Order: sequence, then structure tokens, then C-alpha cells
Amino acid sequence: MSSGRVLVLDDEAQIRRVLRTTLVASGFVVREARSGEEALEMIREEMPDLLIVDINLPGMSGFEVCREIRESCDVPIIMLSVRNNERDKVRALDSGADDYVVKPFGIQELLARIRANLRRYTSEADAPPLVFSSQDLTIDFARRAVLSRGRQARLTPKEFELLHYFVTHPDKVIPHRELLQAVWGADYGDQVEYLRVFINQLRKKIEPQPSKPRYLVTEPWVGYRFAMPEGG
Repeated sequence: MSSGRVLVLDDEAQIRRVLRTTLVASGFVVREARSGEEALEMIREEMPDLLIVDINLPGMSGFEVCREIRESCDVPIIMLSVRNNERDKVRALDSGADDYVVKPFGIQELLARIRANLRRYTSEADAPPLVFSSQDLTIDFARRAVLSRGRQARLTPKEFELLHYFVTHPDKVIPHRELLQAVWGADYGDQVEYLRVFINQLRKKIEPQPSKPRYLVTEPWVGYRFAMPEGG
């Protein structure tokens, strides 16, 4: 029985070969693309359940491919890169990626991340409808719509999921590990810096003053808290 359909986008034949062999052995149906243009054409023909996208590609970059995909769908995207700096991680996440894996990577770690992203993505459909509304922020999770100060904010699927967890646990101090495992899966928990990148990006999109957050409040050395406005 198939575990899902994965599209691997990488211009290195050896990487594609290793990923295909590993993923097929784990029950996945795998398609391969060598360029962003080729991958987008494949997606138009058949939507995969998850994409693995390398950042450095001939022609369209992985960032551009990710943004193009996000124009029309919320399929989970894991980005691969030899770059291990915060700037590129932020750029990848802001382009719409759900996860970021640095080369060289362990196959078992990548498989765990694939399964975690697939689990979280498929479980979203089972979540009850939820609407949050305050003076300057409205979130309709069923419609995946966010209005911040009257303007539409575009959130990635992972940012929506993170925000959903906050809103459903108002005024509760949520430890870093709990947030990571609730949103990314049980195999996560120690990537505090990774979580900080997502929180910073989310603040830029929903906070009136990101440097002085009203909603996503930092609890030093512990985690974060969604501050419910009075009367909210």
C-alpha cells in the first residue's frame, strides 16, 4: 500500500537516485524532476502529496518554484540545501516551505520529516472550524484567510498550523518542545532556533508592531504565549 506520492526536484542525479531508492522502499510513489519548469509541468498533470525541492537549481531557483506552487496549493514542501544559515532558512520559509533540511542529511531523519509533514497536512482537514477576531486581526481557519489591520496576510501552511495551535491554547505559556512536537511532529523538540524563525515570520504578518508583539508573546527561556485581547 502506498504511503503517498512524492515529487523530488533536484538537478543532481545521485541525490534523485538515492531518494527514489529509499522512498520507494518505504512505500512511496516517486516522480523526479531536474528543473523547476519540469516540476511545475508535472504538478499541473498530477498533484503530489509532498514535494522535496532543492534550492540550487538551473533556471528557476527552489525559492521561485516554492512561491509558484504556493499560488495555487498547500501541498507540503521540504526544501534541501547545503546552506546552513538563518538567512536562507528565513527565505525558504517565507517562500512557502514547510521544512528545511541541510545537506548532507541522514535518510532516516528525512523520512521522519516526510512522514511528520504528511501526518500534519492530512490531519488539518479533521480540525474543527475556528474563527478568531479582534480589533486589528481576523483569522478564519476554515477559509485559510487572515486579515491584519484590514489587509490580507499570506501565511504558509505551517504558519497557519502554528497560529491555529496558539489560538486554540490562548493565554497559555507553551514550551518550545511542546510547540515543535505539536506542529512538526514527535521527532522534533530541540530545534528552538528553527521555531524562532517561524515565530519571527509570523509576527511580521500578523502583529501591528512585530518588534513589540501584542499576540505572540515571548516567555524568556520557556516558550511563547498567545495573548488573548480583553473581550476576545
